[in-house]
Amino acid sequence: MAGRGCSCGPGHLNEENARFLLLAALILLYLLGGAAVFSALELAHERQAKQRWEERLANFSRGHNLSREELRGFLRHYEEATRAGVRVDSVRPRWDFTGAFYFVGTVVSTIGFGMTSPATVGGKIFLIFYGLVGCASTILFFNLFLERLITVIAYIMRSCHQHQLRRRGALPQDSLKAPQKGEADSLAGWKPSVYYVMLILCSASVLISCSASALYTPMEGWSYFDSLYFCFVAFSTIGFGDLVSSQNAQYDNQGLYRFANFIFILMGVCCIYSLFNVISILIKQTVNWILRKIDRRCFQQCQRRVLRSRRNVVMPGNVGAKGDISIETDGVAESDTDGRRLSGEMISMKDSNKVSLAILQKQLSEMANGVPHQPGPQAQGDEFSGGVGAFAIMNNRLAETSGDR
Repeated sequence: MAGRGCSCGPGHLNEENARFLLLAALILLYLLGGAAVFSALELAHERQAKQRWEERLANFSRGHNLSREELRGFLRHYEEATRAGVRVDSVRPRWDFTGAFYFVGTVVSTIGFGMTSPATVGGKIFLIFYGLVGCASTILFFNLFLERLITVIAYIMRSCHQHQLRRRGALPQDSLKAPQKGEADSLAGWKPSVYYVMLILCSASVLISCSASALYTPMEGWSYFDSLYFCFVAFSTIGFGDLVSSQNAQYDNQGLYRFANFIFILMGVCCIYSLFNVISILIKQTVNWILRKIDRRCFQQCQRRVLRSRRNVVMPGNVGAKGDISIETDGVAESDTDGRRLSGEMISMKDSNKVSLAILQKQLSEMANGVPHQPGPQAQGDEFSGGVGAFAIMNNRLAETSGDR
């Protein structure tokens, strides 16, 4: 299997460790690339905004005959009031029951918009223990939702696949109630592809985001693009807090709007969470593909090393029989003291060492000829076997995570 490391070298890297290190390196490169892009896009705007603020602050200070220090002190007090939930415009109370319910929803869903946070010591202590249990319970809920969603999608796609087989005549038309043996054989081992599942989840996420944006645009006064941006930030639980829904003091049909806002956020978070986990399967496939490429090159290098040392192998049997050291070449005949060669074995050694060496040579030969090494039945599903959380849920439910592909 790919990623087990070059077994002819001194270092031996486990497959899972190789996958972990490669993924960590790719994420680091992804972070560096993202930082470079965002810095190029946002740095100039930040400097312009800071320059405009300094000009306005200087004009206000001169116009009202205030010193810079007094004005900055007043603005610091306003920042403290802002952290407590006070705004210039009229907004809803942050810590009445409905506001507190909105807050705990952002806590347990790990969205954490940041527009509300506890200011008292008691509130901060309670948040630590409340979030510990609440976040763990919500992650469990998301995993159970993912399990049921994958099951429903697999059932629907299996029914569609079964219908296509009947149309092509591969299945009998009268096998609607009791599956026949031929039908069971035709559908044996069939699983939905992760690509189709990802397409369905992506379509559902886009549909929910577009529908929610159509609601947020007139109710919040945002542009449609800003509404879409808020949907992704909220549904993916990034939660910057620059845009937060349902924060004004009054809305038209306020109760209905807040209920619809809750439903959209709940459905959006569940769909995006499921979509992220399906995309992670594709990322893991990509990492495994890279490891296979690296592993194939490693085996080719090992084979070249073995071939170069083929003509310079010390014969253990001849050392004890003669005083000099004999070197085996292709023209030297095999002797009984050297033991019988295994089929395809390049180096003659004692029986106790033949098996492991022959296996290594066979693997090297297969990799050099482009034939992948076939692991045992237990190791065939190593790429996705076991796991915890979402990987354990999706294991062997999708075609790309099954060992019997």
